[in-house]
Parts: sequence; C-alpha cells; structure tokens
Amino acid sequence: MITAPPERPARRAGVLRLSKDPEVRSVQVGIAATIIIHLLILLIAPYLLRTGLTNLAKTDADKQPFNIELAPPDEAPPEPPKPANPFKFVETNPDAPDNPPDKTDNFAAQNQQVAQEKPTPNGKSDRPALEGEKDIQSTQIVDGHLTQPQLPPAPPAPQMPPNPTEANEATKRAQDPLPGFEKIDGEDKNGIGSNIAEVTPHSESVPDKVDGAKDVPDIVGATNKMFVVDPHKPQPRPQLERNVRPAVFQENKIGTMNIGPVAVDAKWSNYGRYLQKMIDAIQARWDNLIAASKHYPQPGSRVTVTFVMSSAGKITTFKSTDGDAGDLATNWCVTAISPGPDFTYGEWTDDMTAVLGDHQELTFTFYYR
Repeated sequence: MITAPPERPARRAGVLRLSKDPEVRSVQVGIAATIIIHLLILLIAPYLLRTGLTNLAKTDADKQPFNIELAPPDEAPPEPPKPANPFKFVETNPDAPDNPPDKTDNFAAQNQQVAQEKPTPNGKSDRPALEGEKDIQSTQIVDGHLTQPQLPPAPPAPQMPPNPTEANEATKRAQDPLPGFEKIDGEDKNGIGSNIAEVTPHSESVPDKVDGAKDVPDIVGATNKMFVVDPHKPQPRPQLERNVRPAVFQENKIGTMNIGPVAVDAKWSNYGRYLQKMIDAIQARWDNLIAASKHYPQPGSRVTVTFVMSSAGKITTFKSTDGDAGDLATNWCVTAISPGPDFTYGEWTDDMTAVLGDHQELTFTFYYR
C-alpha cells in the first residue's frame, strides 16, 4: 500500500520570511535595512551633488553674463612679417651724377640711380649690364687706377733780351706831365674869362716827360713781352685719371632701361664712404706689396680673408684665410688689411655705431689676374 507524503505549505515568491528565532531575525532586519539605505544613497546622491556644487560655485561675479567669440575656422592666422633684406655695399661710378634712387637695399659712398649707355629692353635690374666672370662675387661697375692726378706741364717762359738794360729801355712806358691851364680874359673888361686845358692820352702826374712805348702794361715792373699760345700748337689739356681701383666684373646679362653713364642703385651713407676709403687704401697697399716682390702668384688664383673690425677702426681679429694663391700671396692680403697692431682706419661715426654695434665682421676676396 502506497501512502502519499505529507503536504508542504506552498511558498510565496518575493516575500521575506523572518526567522522565529529572535537572534536570527534581528540579523535579517539589519541586513535588509543596510540594503535599503544603500539603494537610497545611490538614487539620491547624484541629485544632491549636482545641486550642491552649483550653489557653491555661484557668486556675484559669476552671475554676470559674458560672451565668447571664436575665430571662424576658415580664417588663417596672420603671417609674421618677413625680415628686411640685409644692406649690401656696392662701389659706384664717381663720374655719374648724384641722384638718390627711389628704393634700394644698396649703400655706397654716393647716391646713384642705375643706368647704362645702351639700355636693356624691359630691364629692371638694380645693376647695369656687364660682361664679366660667372664664378665670382663682385660689386664693381667701372675700371680704373688708383694714381695721383697728372697735371699738365707749365708753359715755357717768354724769351727775354740778353741785356737787362736794353730790356728796361724797351719796356719803358710813355709818360707825359699833366698840362697847365691857359687863362683867357678877352678884350672887353666886362666880359667873362675862361681857363682852357687839353688832356693828352698819356698824361700823368709826373714832373718830366718820359719817352717810351704806349702799349706797355700799367702794372709796375711788368713788361710787354707776354707769352702767346700758338693756335696751331695748343697746350695739352689737363688729364685727370679716374680715381677708381682696378675692377673684376661679375657677369650681369640683364641691366636697365635707363640711359646714362654706367651707374648702380645706391644710397649714400657714412658707412659707405668709410668702406670706400678703406677699400681704396687696402688696394693701394696690396699693389705696392706685389710691385715690390719678384714673385707673382698664379693668374686666376684668389685669397679670401675674414676679419673683425672694432668701432675704433682697428682690426682686432683675423678669423680665417682661404684660397689657392699660396702663403706669400696670403700674407700680402693680410698685411694690406692691417699693416701693424696699432694701425687704425679712424673711429666710426655715431650713426655707424648705432647700426653696426661695437664691432663688425668683414670678408674681403683678393683676385690675382
């Protein structure tokens, strides 16, 4: 005989059943309370934090409205200004007229505007067109020689008679005493009288009459033997050589449309005049050193010297020498730049010091041709 098991009470899902044991029931109540509190904290905490931070951050200053403007995304930031081109020293033509250029980065010992005898069609270069070498850097535009001016010879002295006594007699000037006055009263006692005086061409206040030539100069001690230039054999005109150092031209195919004596765009400055005198002095010393030597470097060789000059006009440091002309030719170049430790080219002007500072580095290139 099969008997059914005793019936169990039905379970209710989701209903927390507390234990009948007081100790177990107190533990169950504590756990349930802890879970409920944590759930409330998780639900309420975000709202409390958001409201609290907003209230703490609010001040009188923050309550004022303000605007923020953003640049349009397609507008590019402005480009920084480009640095100005460095000024460049050039050697001018002393025979060209003084004419300040409109705009140029070149400076020199005088003002000039670029020009040339035969214009270049549509040429807009700041230098004239020149035939020269391609592998050199040169700013010269005219060729010449640094020599003293050649003055014409003095005219020959006039031929004088061998006997000084005869010369004095031949050069005497005729002199007549001043005439006296002739008084004429007339026959009538009631008439008007007169004084008559006749002035001769050579009358002077002299006591006695002197016979002599009438065309002698009035200058005391002068003679009538004046030097006369033969129109068929005129005296030579003064020949003043161009005081320009010998040039090595750099080739420049494109020149200018301006017509006139060969010139380059340049503005005068004290620095340009100072450099030109310095370069001419170095050229003269260099030529003298070469002329005094029996040795000449290989034609086509060159020497480059870099040195530092102070505002007192002294060469303080030779930084480097380079070239293919040999040691002797290099020494000539260094000596031409600075003949001695105490040598100076003169102090700089105030405007030169303001632009260049207390010293300036220079590089000279010497070409042996």
